[in-house]
Amino acid sequence: MNAPQATSTRPYLIRALYEWCTDNGFTPYVAVSVDSTVQVPREYVKNNEIVLNIGFDATSSLTLGNEFIEFKARFGGSAREILVPISHVIAIYARENGQGMAFPLEIAPVQSSDSPESRLAVPAQDALPSAGPSSSEASDSKIMQLVENLPDTQAAGKGKHKKTDAPEPPKPPTRPRPSLKRVK
Repeated sequence: MNAPQATSTRPYLIRALYEWCTDNGFTPYVAVSVDSTVQVPREYVKNNEIVLNIGFDATSSLTLGNEFIEFKARFGGSAREILVPISHVIAIYARENGQGMAFPLEIAPVQSSDSPESRLAVPAQDALPSAGPSSSEASDSKIMQLVENLPDTQAAGKGKHKKTDAPEPPKPPTRPRPSLKRVK
């Protein structure tokens, strides 16, 4: 029996955390990994990432869909249309206290020309630096690694875990906390 493939939980979690932020009077920010499929002002992109304020006061026509986050916002005094694929959202958090959720980076495959992605203006391939490892490197990288449970010897009065040959889990990359500068 084949079960239908479930949709991603990412857009639902983003909407839930957006509501939580607004219900508690916090300002919701999203950190986005930028490549040619993301429509944002390129002059504000640093290290292939951008942090966007998606609060009510900063946006108009905000749509948090299952495939894209769409809205209009002002950057340097000029209105811009923003289109972010959900798969490129790295994190959503409250500006005031930093509480939120981070997501692993997943790049969706290119779809047919009648998809919403076809609306994006795609710059030349050499116009943007690479947003990370190539697809072959990304498929080889591990986000989580299973390791054996280490026996607990505290009950025996030793107070330490026995050392085994199990590999240490990989440490997540450290990144500076995303921040947004207000430009007037």
